[in-house]
Amino acid sequence: MFSYIQPTEWDARALGVNTYEILYESDFQLRQTIDYIIQQDQFGHYTVKIDPLTPKKTLYDLGFYYCDTLIEPYCNRDQFTFHSREGIYVSETIQFETINQICKTAFHYDRFHRDFNLDEEKSSQRYCLWLKDLWEEKKVYSLMYFQDVAGFFAFSENRILLHALSDSFRGKGLAKYFWSFACQELFKLNYSELVTSISASNLAVFNLYASLGFKFRKPLDVYHWLFNS
Repeated sequence: MFSYIQPTEWDARALGVNTYEILYESDFQLRQTIDYIIQQDQFGHYTVKIDPLTPKKTLYDLGFYYCDTLIEPYCNRDQFTFHSREGIYVSETIQFETINQICKTAFHYDRFHRDFNLDEEKSSQRYCLWLKDLWEEKKVYSLMYFQDVAGFFAFSENRILLHALSDSFRGKGLAKYFWSFACQELFKLNYSELVTSISASNLAVFNLYASLGFKFRKPLDVYHWLFNS
């Protein structure tokens, strides 16, 4: 059973509870895994990611509840559509506190904020801690509008992980220009394909990636389960 239960320490440090992801293979395996967790009193918060077409009755019977559907935008160099605008560029020089202030209020569509068993402030802290890790690894671009920091764009290799604009730049049709320059920088690192993961409910980001030439694949429904004493 251990092989099906993977600790997610990066979530646990922010959420204040042990967190795990259960790898789904079959309903039978899932029931066995849950029986093992209960027998071992392995209290914590659990995630299962499952194909949307897989029947979900067993999940509901075991106490899991739906939180989100994730999809994977992907784009190769030939598909990429670049949009340019004067004054917009990216920079590797950035003060963490500047982007941390943006991060604190940026994420509302994710599965952690939608989980009624989790504290909203701790869910936001999860992203701030993740952003700090990436910043320390020099994997964050600042999105610049002339001399102003408009947002951030964080990545690991060819995978886009976190991005956001500050309140003053949101809703103005500028995102595709900022993202264009950031994606262009990643392609310059000789990656042939860029990938990311977004919530299917976040139509603004869905449309943003579509405008850049991204296509979409690998949908996954995300279910959570809180097992406590």
